[in-house]
Amino acid sequence: QVQLVESGGGLVQPGGSLRLSCAASGSIFSRYAMGWYRQAPGKERELVASMGTIGHTYYQDSVKGRFSISRDNAKKTIYLQMNSLKPEDTAVYYCNGLSSGSPVWSWGQGTQVTVSS
Repeated sequence: QVQLVESGGGLVQPGGSLRLSCAASGSIFSRYAMGWYRQAPGKERELVASMGTIGHTYYQDSVKGRFSISRDNAKKTIYLQMNSLKPEDTAVYYCNGLSSGSPVWSWGQGTQVTVSS
């Protein structure tokens, strides 16, 4: 079982930036596509961005051009660079492995992102 630890969230003003990190334990990290999800209050968890094992990326339409996902297999870490943040980006952000489009492992604690003036 892989354990996931997200970090980097915080309170930021609209238009600001944050960089989230997700560190994974275990040796199978590089074999999986990885994704960033978010869950806003009262809403279901949704996939925001993902990156495959050879670098193919996916972005939800609402974050295209503002968010950028990357991974460092040697460090078993994925990142989410978030720019031009909007209040609607406020949510708890989680990472997970992806297999056939579905999350693979147990969820970590997530990291809270709050965009507010």
